[in-house]
Amino acid sequence: MMSHETKPLTFVLIARISQEGIADFRSYEDAVLPLLPEFNGSLERRLRNPDGTVEMHIVSFASDADFQNYRNDPRRTTHASLLEKSSARLELLPMADLAVR
Repeated sequence: MMSHETKPLTFVLIARISQEGIADFRSYEDAVLPLLPEFNGSLERRLRNPDGTVEMHIVSFASDADFQNYRNDPRRTTHASLLEKSSARLELLPMADLAVR
C-alpha cells in the first residue's frame, strides 16, 4: 500500500558568485524567490557575505511534489539564463531538523 502522507523538506542552498555575476544572480533571485509561496515553499533565512560573493538560503517546502513543481515551473525556468550568466556555483543540501535539547 502506498502512503499519501507528505513530508516537509528543508534545503540549504549555498551560492558562490563571481563579482561579475552578482547583478545577474540577484536579478534571478528577485524573479524566482517570490514564486515560493505558490508551491508551499518558504525562504526561512537568506544570508550574504559582505562582498556579495557568497549567499546562503534556508528554504522549506511542504512536500517533495511542491519542490519539484517549483523547480519545473516555466516562470522559474524562463529566468535560468540569468543564473547561467551569473556563473554561480550552487550547492543544494537536503537537511533535517534536529530536536532541540
